[in-house]
Amino acid sequence: MSIDITISEVGPRDGLQSIERIMPTAAKCAWISAQFAAGTPEIEVGSFVPPKLLPQMADAAEVVAHARTLEGLTVATLVPNLRGLERAVAAGAHKVSIPFSMSETHSLRNVRKNHAEMLAEIGRCVAFLDTVPDAERPRFEVGLSTAFGCTIEGPVPESRVIAMAERVTALGADEVGLSDTTGYGNPVQLRRLAEGIWSACGRHMLNGVHLHNTRGQGLANALMAVELGFTTLDSSLGGLGGCPWAPGASGNIVTEDLVWMLEAMGLRTGIDLERLLAVRAILQEALPGEPLYGFVADAGIPKGVGPVG
Repeated sequence: MSIDITISEVGPRDGLQSIERIMPTAAKCAWISAQFAAGTPEIEVGSFVPPKLLPQMADAAEVVAHARTLEGLTVATLVPNLRGLERAVAAGAHKVSIPFSMSETHSLRNVRKNHAEMLAEIGRCVAFLDTVPDAERPRFEVGLSTAFGCTIEGPVPESRVIAMAERVTALGADEVGLSDTTGYGNPVQLRRLAEGIWSACGRHMLNGVHLHNTRGQGLANALMAVELGFTTLDSSLGGLGGCPWAPGASGNIVTEDLVWMLEAMGLRTGIDLERLLAVRAILQEALPGEPLYGFVADAGIPKGVGPVG
């Protein structure tokens, strides 16, 4: 079935890296399988970071191997550097994102590199990907993290975000993504940033947005993204997520609520909402006591409204 909006589930990466408890590999694989069966077309299944820094992601290669068995699923991962990218390619990821914090302070805390060092690292990543056979080469996205503001530095100049998007475009990235890491963003700000990047880099370079609901703006920003023509929206089952290096940055948009809103608007996501809600049971069993969020999960699907998807 054709879809209008691709929902990229980021819970197995963004959600799990933000909590102390380590989800067993078998439970991660069961989660990914169940959510794919519910119709989710793209899942960010993990990140290739040193296990000593994020032991929650130590099994990333094993999880990617499982996800690759699900025919039709786009398997996405996150990497902090060239070494992580090499591991992601070896594992067989279809799509790889590298976070490039627009706040230099956040960048130093998150990946221990300033802006000049990150640009050099991105250049090395592109050079490496040029040596990878087309059949094995993942799509390479640079995620413009803290693009809407930073809990450490405060406001981030929009001109800086647009300029950095131009820099990584010139380096050869396949695309950039806008990331509201700290939940500062508002719809008008999103429109300005998107239009600025499209004008400077070309419409094809920006298709996806990663939003958080820290201050209750998540769905409002998602609606603006849809109206602007974004085709991929990140979200997390149960609203799991945040950022270990951005104090107060709570969860991502709740996937269940996003699916409900989009389908109620007549936009096809390909996701069966009843089956998606059932996936929450896997998280509740594997992460007992971990809070899960979502208005649709609490209120239920209205009487007389069948599964959407």
